[in-house]
Amino acid sequence: MSQSNFGLGRNSRELRTLAVPEGVAGERIDSALTRVLGLSRTAVVRLLEDGDITTDGRALQKSERVEAGQIIEVLLPAPLNPDPIPLTPIEGLTVVYDDDAIVVIDKPVGCAAHPSPGWTGPTVVGALTAAGYTITTTGPAERAGIVHRLDVGTSGLMVVAKSDQAYHVLKDAFRDRTVEKIYHALIQGHIDPSSGTIDAPIDRHPKEDHRFGVVANGKISITHYEVIEYYRSVSLVQVELETGRTHQIRVHFSALHHPLVGDTTYGADPVLAKSLGMARPWLHALELRFAHPITGAPMSFKAPYPSDLQTSLGLLSDAVLP
Repeated sequence: MSQSNFGLGRNSRELRTLAVPEGVAGERIDSALTRVLGLSRTAVVRLLEDGDITTDGRALQKSERVEAGQIIEVLLPAPLNPDPIPLTPIEGLTVVYDDDAIVVIDKPVGCAAHPSPGWTGPTVVGALTAAGYTITTTGPAERAGIVHRLDVGTSGLMVVAKSDQAYHVLKDAFRDRTVEKIYHALIQGHIDPSSGTIDAPIDRHPKEDHRFGVVANGKISITHYEVIEYYRSVSLVQVELETGRTHQIRVHFSALHHPLVGDTTYGADPVLAKSLGMARPWLHALELRFAHPITGAPMSFKAPYPSDLQTSLGLLSDAVLP
């Protein structure tokens, strides 16, 4: 990989020439360059739409897929002074473990992991900084310390890196799938069989950019599940992720025609959600297990259901099937 810099001023732009790495071969160019360049997907799509990403002088389209070794030129946007991360305390955010290397939190609904285009609400990064925690600056500035994410509408456990070494070790652990992530989800209907594995590739929806879907030639995505309880119209399932794609649990169960209760983005029944008081997908990151990034000691954490999930289960408690 090589690069040429054409100036470094605020209003200058950088022309970067790169060879596509083996690790992203076959991916859509917007997804591949998001990973390779460290830009947001929104920024990469904007560059594609403006004709600023080319190969052999031809402007590339976001639906095209890259090949290993393919030479791509990217005219990067002019560097801007990043907006400061809002340092906002978050009601309901609980620190469940803290040492010099990591902090483990129980994230409430309505909080993003880190700042992103279009998001003006609270973030884990901002909340921890406001509370006096020093987070590593390794990685993209707006994602300081973030080694994995939960959706804004998902509650539960996250680990954040406080040191540079912890950041790199944890990123490798998530990449190598040595971190155990266990969720509970309430899905519509009675899934059959009661336990199994969903192995279906996921990528951005070809027509609706805000959604993901099971797509041929998408990224390998593997979800293991087991029913905990059957109710009259829904099933409470335990889910363990082998991979960690965006919206993976939501997409996989929707593809099986068992969307998460409350997840209207992926086809859930809004009437059912309202009857159970659910204003978001019924999904909670219940357990997180990993080796401590410095000592190697086994770490295991569990977070109780938040009040909205407890309430919905209470409304179902008299409807358990024999």
